[in-house]
Amino acid sequence: MEVEREQADSGKSVMCVLTDPEGTTLGGTMYLPQNVGPLQLQQIVNTLLKNEEKLPYAFYISNQELLVPLGNYLEKNKVSMEKTLSIVYQPQAVFRIRPINRCSATIAGHTEAVLSVAFSPDGRQLASGSGDTTVRLWDLNTQTPMFTCTGHKNWVLCIAWSPDGKYLVSGSKAGELICWDPQTGKPAGNPLTGHKKWITGISWEPVHLNAPCRRFVSASKDGDARIWDVSLKKCVICLSGHTLAITCVKWGGDGVIYTGSQDCTIKVWETSQGKLIRELKGHGHWVNSLALSTEYVLRTGAFDHTGKQYSSAEMKKVALERYNKMKGNAPERLVSGSDDFTMFLWEPAVSKHHKIRMTGHQQLVNHVYFSPDGLWVASASFDKSVKLWNGTTGEFVASFRGHVGPVYQISWSADSRLLLSGSKDSTLKVWDIRTKKLKQDLPGHADEVFAVDWSPDGEKVASGGKDRVLKLWMG
Repeated sequence: MEVEREQADSGKSVMCVLTDPEGTTLGGTMYLPQNVGPLQLQQIVNTLLKNEEKLPYAFYISNQELLVPLGNYLEKNKVSMEKTLSIVYQPQAVFRIRPINRCSATIAGHTEAVLSVAFSPDGRQLASGSGDTTVRLWDLNTQTPMFTCTGHKNWVLCIAWSPDGKYLVSGSKAGELICWDPQTGKPAGNPLTGHKKWITGISWEPVHLNAPCRRFVSASKDGDARIWDVSLKKCVICLSGHTLAITCVKWGGDGVIYTGSQDCTIKVWETSQGKLIRELKGHGHWVNSLALSTEYVLRTGAFDHTGKQYSSAEMKKVALERYNKMKGNAPERLVSGSDDFTMFLWEPAVSKHHKIRMTGHQQLVNHVYFSPDGLWVASASFDKSVKLWNGTTGEFVASFRGHVGPVYQISWSADSRLLLSGSKDSTLKVWDIRTKKLKQDLPGHADEVFAVDWSPDGEKVASGGKDRVLKLWMG
């Protein structure tokens, strides 16, 4: 009897339309049998896109992932057979990152809190900045300190690797910047001075625009952002115009710089003369964090999970290919998180008005971050939650609850399937994007976790905080 019913049911077909995350339809309206599920849809998309290598895709209906045949979905969600079902297909990374589940090393050395951690673009080196005024470079193979970089006179608040991996820059509470050679641990010249107050952010010019990397931008509490040239060892442009402290800065893939400030605005600058291009207004309080949809490819340049190394000339070409492939035909997107509990999604190249206001957090939004594939945005808040949003439309997708203190920082796995968060509650947590659930709870730190980073090759996680130790975590 069951079999007959199934056959009868599968006779009915569902009217569907397939679209990419930007809303572009693929192949017009289709009538698909009810027993078609994600596997069959994967074959259909690969065929319609004429993919020579069959790629993995995930499918979403109204922001919910489709994990069952269409018929079961319609029945469970009481959707009428008469309606056209819109199915969004999203490409998935071909490689898979193993979930992080154990601490592989606890490395002492810093004598004050660890305030920042960052893996090099190829994932082979790790740097940390601390309240003890030093930057440390760690050897990931032996899990031991390689160099202790001394020269700052105050807390090291932020660090940033150049996307070609040739330099590491650190900024301190005294407002000076030092550029280090990661191969020797020695400064590449004298400290760069000019800022009158502490450094709040550092961002490098993307390698697809300029190789080898020479320029980076720093933001400060003094209200200015400065562009520096490491080969000239000086400030080449000062971007002034904000009326209060600049809290965050990003150098975009199109070559413009974005600065977010306590004056509630985000300013967009061109980088040949430092002219203001446009101003993005809407937030009712301080802007705390900015994220770009292309951030992962900007950070990693030519490096990917295969670990291949390149010369400068090749690097620029490969980085440009990766950037264009990631960006597609859509404009680069920007998300801002604020003290006003909200976030905005912008397409600054298209309009000075926000695309959508993202609400739901009950406290200030501390950190926002796009997934490597640009399809998701995650936000961390002092309301103890991490929230997940659609990276294209800005629509709310899920809340991750489990932390019992403010969430300070988040980081994505390279395949965009897992999200990491570090909190005041002394734990790290790994969240599964597909199931929207906690995948792994990682206790181990003795105090607040200020900084987390997932290596771009996906192999390792690093964390640091108030207990002065650096922890490495593996899958």
